[in-house]
Amino acid sequence: MLAAALSATVVGVDARAVRVEVFVSGGLPSFTLVGLPGAAVQESRERVRAALKHLGAALPPSRITVNLAPADVRKEGPAFDLPIALALLAAQHKLPARALEGVLAFGELALDGTLRPVRGAINIGLLAAASGPRTVLAPPRNAPEVAAVRGLTVLAPATLADAVDHLRGRRRLTPCAAGPPAPTAPAPDLADVRGQAAARRALEVAAAGAHNLLLTGPPGAGKTMLARRLPGLLPELGETDAIEVTRIHSSAGLLTGHGLVRRPPFRSPHHSSSQAGVIGGGSPARPGEASLAHHGVLFLDELPEFGRRTLEALRQPLEEGRITVSRATGSVVFPARFLLVAARNPCPCGYDGDSFEPCVCSSGDRQRYRQRVSGPLLDRFDLRLRLPRLTPDEVLARAPGEGTPAVAARVAGARRRMLQRQGRANAALGSGELREAARLAGPGRRLAADLIARLRLTGRGYERVLRVARTLADLASEPDVTETHLAEAAAYRDG
Repeated sequence: MLAAALSATVVGVDARAVRVEVFVSGGLPSFTLVGLPGAAVQESRERVRAALKHLGAALPPSRITVNLAPADVRKEGPAFDLPIALALLAAQHKLPARALEGVLAFGELALDGTLRPVRGAINIGLLAAASGPRTVLAPPRNAPEVAAVRGLTVLAPATLADAVDHLRGRRRLTPCAAGPPAPTAPAPDLADVRGQAAARRALEVAAAGAHNLLLTGPPGAGKTMLARRLPGLLPELGETDAIEVTRIHSSAGLLTGHGLVRRPPFRSPHHSSSQAGVIGGGSPARPGEASLAHHGVLFLDELPEFGRRTLEALRQPLEEGRITVSRATGSVVFPARFLLVAARNPCPCGYDGDSFEPCVCSSGDRQRYRQRVSGPLLDRFDLRLRLPRLTPDEVLARAPGEGTPAVAARVAGARRRMLQRQGRANAALGSGELREAARLAGPGRRLAADLIARLRLTGRGYERVLRVARTLADLASEPDVTETHLAEAAAYRDG
């Protein structure tokens, strides 16, 4: 007696199809799982056994073999409980085998047969939409995110009994609708920031062009306060970007019971975080903070306190927009195109160059502190700004600064112009695209040559200045990059 059900496993952020084959034969009673099952999959034998007994369909005293094909892909997690139980019932002729055709099932079973959510549900839904099965059986808390994938009929049985009754035709389940967008905490208002006009302008430029931003200043200058207001300036994610972000968060287990993530994420790991926690990795490989910030903001407060290897590992995603984690068993690729915002003090005590508080660090201490962040990593910041301490008048100012809605409207307008012209933000432009989008006339070329010599810009450094200048022109609704834009862009290389 042979039966099969379709399911999937999530490797990194990608789902791979798995065919669950069940063979029930004579011989000594046993229950064997093959096909590279992980520990959680091995334990499914006991969950399935108890759920079937609760259903009134106890396992027969026979030899049961469950094969998870393809056998060379490691299977992790409890998502195979439901398809194993359904295939077992079909193999015993307690469920029509044809009822499982064209149906992809996944979900963890409680001992009483209740379906529990699993990681990576939307990833499995995307696989189902791309590979053929148009009907998906999913746990109720996973169904809203799977239903966000167009072209699928998503059914959400609360228990194993509900799934069996539907497949037998006794009590049909109603297709589930897509859930509401995943909730996000409201971003604080930029109007709360007093003074720091240059930093506010840099924040607007960073949001408009998706430029990396480094803020250097003494304690209390407002570095963290500014960074936490950046997500509120960013436009909502489009359909494609929202699906990319949602599948990363789903594979990390951060999304259940909701639809797509519509707001750009904001991730702020502590400086004591491990390299795997920031970059991604582990066994099985999971997305790190850099991937969870995909199409959003990754904020590294106290930048020099992060591990040197962790910071250097960020150089690849900053250039390529992805992270490749290689292991002996294979490689996993995580999307990681984020806007990096970092904050640091100018020295260990924090008061180097401050006019109010004297610095107590030696020159050697300051040099060692600055060397914790390498030159190649610093070169990847489009905007580098030094923040002064607020003056008493600025601290006591009653009139609030410009609020988030007004600045966000300008950012949205500039981003629309970029998308209409080149289909992406200015920070993501390649060299050829950049020169096409930011052509310089005679005076502009002379100023560019002078800036390269005076600021000792590398080729990458000059391109970053040019990208920022292009964003400044977009914010001003001007078609061409002028000397004014170049000069302002160069001024953001001071940090």
